[in-house]
Amino acid sequence: MAVALVGLPGAGKSAVGRRLGARLNTPFIDTDHVIEQRIGCSIRDFFDREGETVFRDLEQTVIADLAANAQGVLATGGGAVLREANRSQLRDHFHVIYLRSSPEDLFRRLRHDVKRPLLQVADPLGRLRELHDARDPLYRETAHDVVDTGRPSIAMLVNIIVMQLELAGIVAPGAHPEEPSA
Repeated sequence: MAVALVGLPGAGKSAVGRRLGARLNTPFIDTDHVIEQRIGCSIRDFFDREGETVFRDLEQTVIADLAANAQGVLATGGGAVLREANRSQLRDHFHVIYLRSSPEDLFRRLRHDVKRPLLQVADPLGRLRELHDARDPLYRETAHDVVDTGRPSIAMLVNIIVMQLELAGIVAPGAHPEEPSA
């Protein structure tokens, strides 16, 4: 079983992915962590030093490597869908779930976050709106299912995703008891 989560920065891909992996008793992989292990520094430092194109080249290599042995739950970087090659690899080798969030919800979650290079701008809400407008069609094109994150807890989002995976025949119904929604 291989599931990939896509969505804007702050949509919950890592937090939901970690819990989903634990719930399904399968490995959780965060592409950003894999990239940081390969480059030996933070993505922000690499992004500042090398630029977005070099970063996207590396991200494409990592996604292709992970797709070649697709397993577990994969959280992708927010911009992973910008390249056609990544969208194809994800769609062909994973059951892709788009964690859809409004720019306003994301801004509420991220307004104090200084680790995300694309949000270090004068108008982060405006930037989130631009990112949403540009990427939402790409996330939808890549995804097999869309889950609106809105305000549900992580536990509730995991329950929703597990139900969708059961309906899609990816996991056996009832094999993964519900998490208490706290």
